[in-house]
Amino acid sequence: MYNKRRRFIKLMLVIVGLVAVLTIGALGFQFTFFSSTYHAKNTIEEFYDLEQKGNFSDSWESFHPAMKVRFEKGAYIQDRAHVFFNHFGVETFSYDITEVEKLDTWKMTADGEELTDVYQMKVIQVYKGKYGNFSIDQYVFAVKNEGEWTVAWDYNQ
Repeated sequence: MYNKRRRFIKLMLVIVGLVAVLTIGALGFQFTFFSSTYHAKNTIEEFYDLEQKGNFSDSWESFHPAMKVRFEKGAYIQDRAHVFFNHFGVETFSYDITEVEKLDTWKMTADGEELTDVYQMKVIQVYKGKYGNFSIDQYVFAVKNEGEWTVAWDYNQ
């Protein structure tokens, strides 16, 4: 009788432990893949993945509306391809995203609209071209606009 009870207690502890691990795992999954931080960073990753492929038309579509006003689509596509691939002689680049930070408010320009739901990230792009290797460090912003995450750059002086 004592052994049966002891086995039952051990079985219950294993079951409770398993349920706890599964619950913690499910919560971790939810907070990771459904969090604003995850979606904001993913938006920036998707943007630079498109840029790496030279797909500037689709990367332009990721821009915040204020960025689309700043860059006419055709001009953006030509400028990006011309400057990075033609002038610098690079075929592609690698990038790293660091310093992800949630901001209470942010403005793209000094006199621009105050935006909320913004994440600031440092993006380091590394190019290898005909003039040697170089990198561009830039703060990039993921801004939620009408329920969608978009990309913006800083134009404050």
